Amino acid sequence: MPRNSDTSFCCGAGGARMWMEEKIGTRINVNRTDEALATGAQRIAIGCPFCRVMLSDGLVERQSEGLFEQVEVVDIAQMLLAAVKRADEPVGA
Repeated sequence: MPRNSDTSFCCGAGGARMWMEEKIGTRINVNRTDEALATGAQRIAIGCPFCRVMLSDGLVERQSEGLFEQVEVVDIAQMLLAAVKRADEPVGA
């Protein structure tokens, strides 16, 4: 995403914007979700429970428009667990 590392952009919950309604422009979480969706990713990986709420909400808004139905928001712990379980499977299973 264009805004990352030192120039990262918050999902909005860190500034308590989770409970605010925007009067002008777009909601911060929708803005950040749009940036993630623009990458073409099938999964939006998060590591924070607030980000999960905010980005899931942004994704649901886009999906209500009939877009990005195949995309999901997942915690990195879920991704790690899935990878560990795959590694435990016998070869050829």
